[in-house]
Amino acid sequence: MLSDEELLRYSRQILMPRFDIAGQEKLKSARALVLGAGGLGCPVALYLGAAGIGQLTLVDDDQIELANLQRQIGFEQRWLGDSKAERLAERVRAINPDITVTAVNRRVDGDDLHQLVVESSLVLDCTDNFNTRFALNRASVAAGVPLVSGAAIRGEGQLSVYDPRHPDSPCYHCLYPEQGNEELTCSEAGVIAPLVGMIGSAQAMEAIKVISGVGRPLIGRLLILDAWQMEWREMKLAKDPHCPVCST
Repeated sequence: MLSDEELLRYSRQILMPRFDIAGQEKLKSARALVLGAGGLGCPVALYLGAAGIGQLTLVDDDQIELANLQRQIGFEQRWLGDSKAERLAERVRAINPDITVTAVNRRVDGDDLHQLVVESSLVLDCTDNFNTRFALNRASVAAGVPLVSGAAIRGEGQLSVYDPRHPDSPCYHCLYPEQGNEELTCSEAGVIAPLVGMIGSAQAMEAIKVISGVGRPLIGRLLILDAWQMEWREMKLAKDPHCPVCST
């Protein structure tokens, strides 16, 4: 049940007939796991926290650096050297003290990652390396927990939703094989600041859609953004019947 204060705080969302109180209550009862507290993770955490996600877990073992501040909008210069996960959690709590925010300031993998995913309603991939993405995808499929995946580099971004609860939904591995991917990071190739905000905000929107059941999530669809031309392209994604991760 929503309190009187929550009804006022979330009134602009509750006013929408399709969302209503039922959608807000679903957000309140949900647990979202965010891997990565950088350029994508900052807008994801801030928007989900402000929107009223009940429990938010932020995972990142990195510390804030000066070069992060160009795009990682959750941080301040006086926090240089501090934990990204802990400072972002602090910022989200300041925006919305009614929700529970947990910071995990360590690298997670194996059973540790699997346990965090099992405990979540939904996971969001805001990382910048393929190894973590593949591990998170495997944990998502094994636990039957939806995964909202985003990526951004240079002036290009992409976004999709992989939901193992849907029999026709592909997984991340159906799109990208684990072998042959050349890993390129923002520190090597660069990234324009607002791009990560655009993709991260879209990830938060997809998460709200999946949790509330309102709208059409990007299941089986990949959105690709060319920010310099401000052009969005959509690709249809099919489930790979021979995928070693999600095929049966």
